[in-house]
Amino acid sequence: MNKETLYKFFEGNASFEEEVAVKQWMEESIENRQSFLKERKLFDAMLLLGNEKVIKAGKKRYSINLSSLRTELIKIAAVIAITLGGSYLYHQYSFEKELMATNTISVPAGQRINMTLTDGTNVWLNARTSLTYPVKFSKKNRQVILDGEAYFEVAKDKTKPFIVQTNKYNVEVLGTKFDVNAYSETGEFETTLMSGSVRVASTSDPAQNLTLKPNNKVYLQDGELHVSVVDDFNPYRWKEGLICFKNESFTSIMKDFEKYYGLTIQVRNKEVLKYVYTGKFRQTDGIDYALRVLQKDIKFSYQRDDENQIIYIE
Repeated sequence: MNKETLYKFFEGNASFEEEVAVKQWMEESIENRQSFLKERKLFDAMLLLGNEKVIKAGKKRYSINLSSLRTELIKIAAVIAITLGGSYLYHQYSFEKELMATNTISVPAGQRINMTLTDGTNVWLNARTSLTYPVKFSKKNRQVILDGEAYFEVAKDKTKPFIVQTNKYNVEVLGTKFDVNAYSETGEFETTLMSGSVRVASTSDPAQNLTLKPNNKVYLQDGELHVSVVDDFNPYRWKEGLICFKNESFTSIMKDFEKYYGLTIQVRNKEVLKYVYTGKFRQTDGIDYALRVLQKDIKFSYQRDDENQIIYIE
C-alpha cells in the first residue's frame, strides 16, 4: 500500500474506494496490519511535533526528518511514549471496530426492503429508513446503526450479542424477534418485543436501561422510558405492505401517510382532529384511496399540490 493513500486515510481525506482498499489491505495479513500501525505512529508523531513536510510535485507526498524526530522524541519522551504506546494499544484494541468496512442501505418513501445479514439475521426495513452494518461482524459483537424503523429476527449467537444502535438508545439481544422505531427526524423511540429478550440502554446515560419481556413495548415520552403491554400486533404488519391502525388520531394516521408516501400533509380542517379511527390499508392502494375511505367516516375534502408534494386537508 503506497504511503500517499495511507496518509490520506489518516487525515480523513481518502475517497470511499481508497478507504475500502486500505481496510482490505490490512485484513490480508498480520504484516500489513503491522505496517499500518507503524505508519500511523509516525503520522501521529509528526502531528504532535509539527514536523510534517508536504512536497507537491504532481502528486502529494509526505516525508519526515528522522534525525530531527529522534531529537524531539528525547526532549519530550514522556509525551511521545504515551502517544506511541497508547496509539498502538488503542489501534490494537479498536482495530476491528474502526477499520471494518461498512454498507448503508437507505429505503425511499413508499418502499420496504427485506435482507439477511452475514450472521443469518433477517431484517425488514420500513420506508425512509437507513441501516448501516459491517461487511463482516467483529469477534466481540454484531452491531448495526438504525435510523428509522426495522423488524429484526436475530440469529442466535450467545458469544456475540446483537446491538441495534439508534440516536438515543441501543437495543441489545442474543436472539429474538423485535421491532425498533427510531426516526431521528422525529426524536421518537419505541421498541416492541415479539419473542426472546432485549435490553434497552441510553447512549448518553448507561444507568438508564431496562430489560423488556415478550409482548411488551418500551417507548420514550417526556424524556423517560415507559413500558406497556402490546395487545394488537397489526401495526407491525408494515413488513407485509400494510398500514394498520386502531383507535388512532387523524394526526397520527397522517404522519404514517407522510412516511409511507413521501409527502407533506397539512390539516386545515380542525374538525377531523376530534375523531379516532380504526382501519387497514395496503401501501400499494395509494394515498388517494386511503383518504377516500376515511372520507366515508367524516366529512372533509383535500387538495393535492403535486409539484411540491403537499396535500391540504380542508
